[in-house]
Amino acid sequence: MTWQCAGIRWADGRPAIGWYGPGGAERGSPLVRGQALAFVARGERRCLGVRRAGRRTPCPRGAGVPGRAGNAQCPECARLDRSFSVAADTNAADPRTYRVYLAWFGPGMVKVGITAEERGAVRLLEQGAVTWAWLGRGPLMATRRTEELLRAALGVPDRIAYSRKRAARAGLPPAPERAREVAELHARATALIGWPESLERLGCEVTDHAAPFDLADLPVPTWGLAQLLPGAAVVGRLAGAAGPDLHFTDGLVVDTRLLAGWELAPAPRGAVTDAPLVDIAPSAPPAEQDGLF
Repeated sequence: MTWQCAGIRWADGRPAIGWYGPGGAERGSPLVRGQALAFVARGERRCLGVRRAGRRTPCPRGAGVPGRAGNAQCPECARLDRSFSVAADTNAADPRTYRVYLAWFGPGMVKVGITAEERGAVRLLEQGAVTWAWLGRGPLMATRRTEELLRAALGVPDRIAYSRKRAARAGLPPAPERAREVAELHARATALIGWPESLERLGCEVTDHAAPFDLADLPVPTWGLAQLLPGAAVVGRLAGAAGPDLHFTDGLVVDTRLLAGWELAPAPRGAVTDAPLVDIAPSAPPAEQDGLF
């Protein structure tokens, strides 16, 4: 029986590696700080199909996926996925309640976003948000309009590159300082005129992910996985996980989106990391965000 890696899955505030098997079966392998990880890639990286409403539909062609692609989907499955997607604005009629949030990833890196209320904080964990707070809750389109309001009035983006988040995780300011930045922006946002009437504003309750990400024990990110190749090995000891990333004690960072779609097998005894790596540039000083700081 062949199981494909599906990347990190966050549940109950803890990370696990997800697996997808024949017949649509899914399971997870919990990740714990300090555990040894040693695996090699087998065969060819293949499309994981489309996952919707908690169920995965396999790719009808079992198509191959390039090793450097950040998404383990073939073009056809990716188009199908985006054809009914809140993120792609192709599912505007979604009747669920949504929440607007502010997410802080490092000095000068704050974004606004939305997530289905039923998912709780999972979206924040998936994105690697270090500190965050809810802004409001309501219908989908009301939360979308609130996103636009913050982008236009405060210059808060709705996207921050993973590479910037990754490089900033070492040497973050203390938790009280992180919370202060989020609280100050929350106050600015709630004072804006033009909020949709159907959106319920929420008080500022700041949450910090230092514990689930094991931030206190993360080494400075030095290099990252560029891609897997058949037979290539990744070997190390886990220091922590944040968003889609595994941080190893030797400074290696593995973006598990690059593992998704591969069959992974235990590495032979004595194996060392020989998969292609790239240097991780040190975090640059924060850029000025007009109207925010």
